[in-house]
Amino acid sequence: MKLKELESILQDCEVFDEPKIEFEQYPTTPHLAARMLYTADTVYDDIEDKAVGDFGSGCGILSIAANILGAGYSVGFDIDPDAIKIAQENSDSFEVNIDFVNTDLSKATLDGFKGKLDTIIMNPPFGTKNNKGVDMVLLKKAIDIASTSVYSLHKTSTREHIEKKAKEWGVTFEVVAELKFDVPMMYKFHKKKNVVIAVDFLRFEKITQ
Repeated sequence: MKLKELESILQDCEVFDEPKIEFEQYPTTPHLAARMLYTADTVYDDIEDKAVGDFGSGCGILSIAANILGAGYSVGFDIDPDAIKIAQENSDSFEVNIDFVNTDLSKATLDGFKGKLDTIIMNPPFGTKNNKGVDMVLLKKAIDIASTSVYSLHKTSTREHIEKKAKEWGVTFEVVAELKFDVPMMYKFHKKKNVVIAVDFLRFEKITQ
């Protein structure tokens, strides 16, 4: 499958009707989702026939993309039951088989999944507003759970901090791509029609002894 074909298919993914600011719900666009998963699959062979977890799965677009690209098993985790409902409806519409787990990833241990997920993909909250630092909490959890690799989006401005943390955690750190995250006017406090945020698409890999 070609990248543009994947992006076109993902256009049919439904998003939040009423996004919740307390969870920083900004949907991952088909443009970003397609590039993230296509790269993880074609460059690193981390999707096809792999067990893939999606941390903060929202409406399920990353899990759906993984499934379309041939993931052997897909599971999405999200704190918001309304998001899980949309994700499940999207999964049904795309006729793909994805498990969804309603849980608070910042507190859940996920021991049952440790060693069972090869790859974890995520577009975490950037840790602004009332969620300061939550992106790093979820990233550390993903690195603890994944057997091989973690892919995540983070503000480019936090790159040095994340690279330092990766060294502390004993994982490799790679900037796969520099992307633009388009934040539309979704919440009352937004003053502009849209804001473009520079983000890094990062890959972390477990260092085998």
